Amino acid sequence: MENAENLFSAGDWAVLVLYLAATLLIGLWASRGNGTFREYMIGGGTMPWVAVGVSLIATSVSATTFLGAPADVFDADMTFLMFQFGALISIFVVGALFIPRFARSGATSAYGLLERTFSRPVRRLAAAFYALHLLLRTGILLFGPSLVLSAMLGVSVESAILVTAVVAVFYTWHGGFKAVIWTDVMQFSVFFLGGDLVLWVVAGRTGGWAEMAAAASAAGKTRWFVPSLDPTNARTLLSAGVAYAFLEIAIRGCDQQFVQRYLSCRDVKAANRSSVLSMVLGVLVSVLFYWVGAALYVFYRAKAVAPLPGSVGINEVFPYFIVHALPVGARGAIVAAIYAAAMSSLSSAINSLANTAENDLLCSPEDDPRRLARARRWTALWGALGVVAAFVAASQRGSLLKSALFFTGLFTGPLLGLFLFAFFRPKTRPSSLIAGLFGGMAVLSLFSPPPFSWAWSPLYPLAWTWNPLISLCGMALVVLAVDKARDALAGRGHGDGRSEG
Repeated sequence: MENAENLFSAGDWAVLVLYLAATLLIGLWASRGNGTFREYMIGGGTMPWVAVGVSLIATSVSATTFLGAPADVFDADMTFLMFQFGALISIFVVGALFIPRFARSGATSAYGLLERTFSRPVRRLAAAFYALHLLLRTGILLFGPSLVLSAMLGVSVESAILVTAVVAVFYTWHGGFKAVIWTDVMQFSVFFLGGDLVLWVVAGRTGGWAEMAAAASAAGKTRWFVPSLDPTNARTLLSAGVAYAFLEIAIRGCDQQFVQRYLSCRDVKAANRSSVLSMVLGVLVSVLFYWVGAALYVFYRAKAVAPLPGSVGINEVFPYFIVHALPVGARGAIVAAIYAAAMSSLSSAINSLANTAENDLLCSPEDDPRRLARARRWTALWGALGVVAAFVAASQRGSLLKSALFFTGLFTGPLLGLFLFAFFRPKTRPSSLIAGLFGGMAVLSLFSPPPFSWAWSPLYPLAWTWNPLISLCGMALVVLAVDKARDALAGRGHGDGRSEG
């Protein structure tokens, strides 16, 4: 994408600057009424469920989706749409098991329930694992789009990272959770309209919607269902439709970003409505951006409307199209959409991390009048750490995706296990749970290759979609084994197993 900065016109810059200004204004507007910690962190528990539902999917859909989903279809097909089967399963499980329990707890954090059921060390360890995982993810989600934005705008990667971070941290610090929700609504709208705009442009230049769809189908780009049971392939019904459900349950049920949004609704019914809405919107977003990938294949390969240089890699096709094929103004709108997705992910992450730090790591009492001031400081600190993580990611480009997939399974499975034990085996010893957390991580290494060149090879490599289920099962087996062994050694039953407290 040589000389991309020359193709990004004054009109495109005007659209982008207008979007960034609108984002800041919404953040300032949303800051009204943030007089307490509860208002700052969950909007006082009175947020409209429709806005929360949009925010849930805006949080899930990152700039990586915007850029990665089209690249995946351009290179392969739409088989990852089978993830939506797992998402549907997770909606029922989370709606029945997780949301009612969180609502009854009256807490503003996901992990407070773990202290009430087990102990404060379990709560803090869970929060620490979550914070490490989310910080890693934040760095990757901030670096990925910045790499593309730097090429399109003709600025350094570091500059693109800093602009995204400064704007997101400012409105999140100032407006808190309300700012995150309402900017998510705007950002999702920009994001979704950006995908529609690309499809409209491609269809107009390839003979219309019907001809574009026929050419994509003939090229095999619309294949989406593979009824295979091969666990080593992520593109099968078993891996993408069933195993992936555990990752969705872990994220929707245990991730502070999601739980925070459930708690911001008026009641359980409203929270479940927001959850269902997010799934429906998630299906629409997935279909839209997979079709963007199919449309790009038709544009550059099937119809060959314009040449695609051989130096352009699969992940660069969409950015190349944005810079070279979109009209003035449209380029600015799509770049704004990329920024929208990146800032939505970042603002949600630092707001949730601030909540987790104050509630679950510091464990400050709810009547502490300094909580709100500290929450703002936590927001700024996590924003700065997110930038550092992005800079670190920039220096480790080759292993980014592999690292992200490995660490997601490493942390999310054991965290899900903690909540399942809290729901169904609440008298489990806290020390057994802590041993299980690390045991589940060790078991994962037997089936999923760690992202280190010096690490061992797995005994039986499974597709990455299995990682959360593997670490969950490993954690559960270790917990039960340790508990049973201690009961046998102590010569007593499990009934008083909470005595260590």
